[in-house]
Amino acid sequence: MTDHRSAPDGSPPAPRPGRAGELARAFTWLGLTAFGGPAAHIAIMQREFVDRRRWLSRERFVDLLGLSSLLPGPTSTEMALGIGFERGRWVGLLVAGFGFILPASLIVLGLAILYTAFGAVSEARYLLYGMAPVVIAVIGQAMIKLAPTALRDAWSWLIGIAAFVATVAGFYLSLVILQPIAVLLGGALLMLAVRRLPELIRGASPAVLALPLGGPELAAPVAVAAAGLGLGAILLTFLKMGLVVFGSGYVLVTFLGSELVAPGYISEEELLDAIAIGQLTPGPVFTTATFIGYLLAGVPGAVVATVGIFLPSFLLVGVSHPFLPRLRANRTISVAIDGLNAAAVGLIGASIVLLGEDALFPDGAFDPLAAALTAAAFGLLLLGRSGPVPLLLAGALIGFAARMLST
Repeated sequence: MTDHRSAPDGSPPAPRPGRAGELARAFTWLGLTAFGGPAAHIAIMQREFVDRRRWLSRERFVDLLGLSSLLPGPTSTEMALGIGFERGRWVGLLVAGFGFILPASLIVLGLAILYTAFGAVSEARYLLYGMAPVVIAVIGQAMIKLAPTALRDAWSWLIGIAAFVATVAGFYLSLVILQPIAVLLGGALLMLAVRRLPELIRGASPAVLALPLGGPELAAPVAVAAAGLGLGAILLTFLKMGLVVFGSGYVLVTFLGSELVAPGYISEEELLDAIAIGQLTPGPVFTTATFIGYLLAGVPGAVVATVGIFLPSFLLVGVSHPFLPRLRANRTISVAIDGLNAAAVGLIGASIVLLGEDALFPDGAFDPLAAALTAAAFGLLLLGRSGPVPLLLAGALIGFAARMLST
């Protein structure tokens, strides 16, 4: 039976014998099998650690998702770190983090070695053709399961819908002001305005809002010395990216383009292949850094880039996580987190639209096979007939076969 007890101050329970091994097995398996990108990873974690293992409640899971969304760095990795901290504090955080990141990094490193030896990986993108529609179904199921927890009244529904509309509009209209971090904070502030502000005015008591940002201000793009990239410069480049890139591997592409493609350290084709590898392999999409680090400086470059991109997440999650119960106990901050969670559901919905365009219209026209894969996977997930991993692998094989037969 799972032990849900916490310390008197609400902090996670101390590590117990066997818990580290349990975490290592669970997250290593996740690092080897969690395909589909950050949103799919979160859906798989929700299914595995909330529904199946019951390591934490759905409410706690949504709280962790809100906090992880506010921190700079890869959201799904920070969710893994947060769940590890829930189970075993710093030891649990380290075990979960290494379990989730290391297998994927080693796979990507192996593919980088093959890539440099045998050339581009264009044919491998055929796998993504079949996986992408299944990813849409996985994300859709996750949103349906999380929505009742986060959207509990008219205001939270309004915030969720507004976040969805704002994110989609911000993407298609290239509105920087509507970036995901701004949408999340907007949801928190709106919920404070409609719930907490009237209470404070009636009570005539001052209040100070302290949102759990936990990270530094957004910095300017990372500057890379024109003379060349040594290991120190690679570490600094990816360390700064880990501190300023929020949420998604797609945001990382912009930084990589400006810092590495524009100066000529890697080509645009190499960047596209690196992103494809990051999507096609299990685990965090940010392991793209491992691939590019190898292109820049071999195995040492891969190690340094991987450490740089993920190290900030370990530190930020470990420092901010213990304060979550206390933040929840504060009425003002608890209301802000409710707004944050509602906006996060809207962001998940927006990701379905943004990713769905590429998944269902892969060549600019509607693809019946892709639509059929999405519908079939969604139905099987809702009926509980299959988990995400078998469906993602089946989609990859079907997509690969279809593309090969059409060429």
